[in-house]
Order: sequence, then structure tokens, then C-alpha cells
Amino acid sequence: MVIVRTASLTLLLAFGFLNAWGAKKPVTIDALMHPPGHRGGAPITWAPNGTQFLIDKDGTLSLYDVPSGKQRDIIATDKLEKAAAPVPESAVFDWTNRRVDESDVQWFSDCKRLLVSSGGDLFVVNVADDSFEQLTKTPDVERDPKLSPDNKSVSFRLNHNLFVLDIASKKITQLTKNGSDTLLNGELDWVYPEELDLDTAHWWSPDSRYIAYLQFDVSHEPVYPQVSLLGPHAILEPERFPQPGDPNADVHVGVVPAAGGETRWMDLGEARGSLFARVDWLPNSRQIAVEKLPRIQNKLDLLVADTETGASHVIIHEEDPTWINVQGDPEFLSDGKRFLWTSERSGFRQIYLYSNDGTLIRQLTSGDWEVSSLEQVEEPGNRAFYMSSEDG
Repeated sequence: MVIVRTASLTLLLAFGFLNAWGAKKPVTIDALMHPPGHRGGAPITWAPNGTQFLIDKDGTLSLYDVPSGKQRDIIATDKLEKAAAPVPESAVFDWTNRRVDESDVQWFSDCKRLLVSSGGDLFVVNVADDSFEQLTKTPDVERDPKLSPDNKSVSFRLNHNLFVLDIASKKITQLTKNGSDTLLNGELDWVYPEELDLDTAHWWSPDSRYIAYLQFDVSHEPVYPQVSLLGPHAILEPERFPQPGDPNADVHVGVVPAAGGETRWMDLGEARGSLFARVDWLPNSRQIAVEKLPRIQNKLDLLVADTETGASHVIIHEEDPTWINVQGDPEFLSDGKRFLWTSERSGFRQIYLYSNDGTLIRQLTSGDWEVSSLEQVEEPGNRAFYMSSEDG
């Protein structure tokens, strides 16, 4: 497999346009607290065809066509917000870790429609004009919405539970029912985004039939009495936050049918005190890969679990005398036989090619420089695109 360092060109192109559009925008407290893309992670959303991208330009979703260089506005988000059901204000500040990633805009695979979260509700917006279809209208916020791979359903979290909405019929199916302030289904606690850089807690299977999710029991974590001072008056924001020596959340990994049914819990060995840093579906939709570490994060196991039985086995084990830096996800290839893995075992993060049984095929990159991210795998061309600190 050839490694190509060409991902930066597209990124520079996109950010150049963003700088041009936002160059004269004044610096305000609101702008600092809510920068572009502060929830989605990136200020642009690429279309599946790779020739168009969206930006939120001062409250308007704007489409840029790369080949023609043309740009046009699609819809003002306040039009959607006015259609949304009002969300009552809470006396307690709703603290969410800054590293949590919830996508406000997602493309359908036909590149003709968008799934948009606005005003706490969900909408399907037509790209050709400013028409839209409202999927939900509730006083509660549908959090962390995700479009299924087949584009027929949307998963979301509501009041500590997971739900799935069928787009055609608008029928909503509740997948979990035991969620509470201390039992979080598909919802991250404060520690995981901060310490492990994990930005979500539920994932669709490639065949759109199942959803894998993390369940957090935070009842043993102490309540930390934080206060928000961002407004004219202080607002209490109590947060369950384990300080050194305090117990972490008890976390379990489950798989539930998207049509509803019982959760199958994965047997990943000793769970109490363990951290499950990454969860990824294999292309066959029958297995998931889970990265597991102890609390001090000096050992890492990559396990593969059978979602029918819950049984798992370790395919990669790594140790470090001090600390293992978890970064990125294993990239499973569509041939169902291989995956790409990054590791700092040599002293520098490099890319390795493995077979799915955990056998090392070969090391793909090497040198006294760091692979910062594996950006994209182009299987037909047998190439991987990555960012690194290598001179060039």
C-alpha cells in the first residue's frame, strides 16, 4: 500500500475561502464562545460527491461548488429555528464537554438533501431550494443525531436514552428505556471526551440494522459544584467529575437492533475501572472493535467482539512504561481481511497494516517524525492519505 501525503491541499483550499468570508467579522465574546464548527469539529461539511461543501455563513447554510467556483445560499437557519418547538430554559446550566462532537448538518448520499439539527428539532432540507420537511417538533432537544448509512433513519438521544426515527413514516422507536441522570445510554460522561478525545457514544452498523453504544453508570462519581459565569448572573452547573482517587464511571458496550429489541452486552473482560476508548464496526456488520485501557492508560488491548454472542478476543496488545497515547481509530478495509493501525511503539506514531486476526503484515511508514492523523483510505488506488510532521 502506497502512502501519499496530499490531504493538506484540500484543507488549505477550504480554509482559504472561510478566511475570505470571515476576515472582517468583529471579535466578540459570543464569537469566542461559539466559533464556527465548535460542535461539528470542522467549519465545512463536504458532500459525498467530493465536489461541494457547505458552510454556516452567519446563520445561513451556503453551498460552494468547487469545479465551477460558484457559491449560493441554501437556507437561513433561523427559518428552521422558528419552525422548531420552543425549548424551555433550565435553571441549571447544561454543561457539555467542549470535545463532544454533534453534527448539526449531514448530507444524504444523493447529495440532494441535508439532515439539519436546528432549534432543538430535526429537519430534512432540499439543497435545490429552501424547502424543508420537519421530522421532530418537541420541547426537548434531539441530541447527537446520526443519519443511518442507508439514509432511511435517524438515531438520536433524548433524556439519556437512544431513539431511532424512520424518515419516511416519522415513526419513532425507543431503543433504551432505563436512562436517568446517573445512567447514560449513548451519552458521554465528562471524562471520556476530555481524557480520551472520544466525541460520541453511539455508532450505526454499516448495514443500518444495529447500533452500538456506550452505557455510563456515573452514580459513583462525586458531584463537582461548578458555576457558569458567562452570563450576567452566575448559574449552577453541577457536574459529576471524578478527581484523582475518585471512582470513574462504570462503562459497558452494547449492541441493540435499530428496529427495537434487547441490548446484547459485549463481554470485554473486566469492565470495572476500564476505559473503552474507541468503538468501530467491521465492514461485515457482525463484529465491533473496541480499544480498552486501564485507568492509568499504560496498556491497550484492541478487541474484536461478536455482536451475536457478545464474546470477544484480543487481536493487538500494546504496553508502555508510562502512558499510551490513544489517537484515531483502526481503519478496517472493505475486503474484510485487513486494517490500518497507528502506534507510537517505535517512539514516533507510524502506520501499520494488519490482518483481521491481529497478524502484522508490514509497517507502512517509518522515520523520526510523527503521523498526526490517517485522513483517508483510497482502496481502489491502494493508497492512504495522512498528515505528518515529516519535512516535505
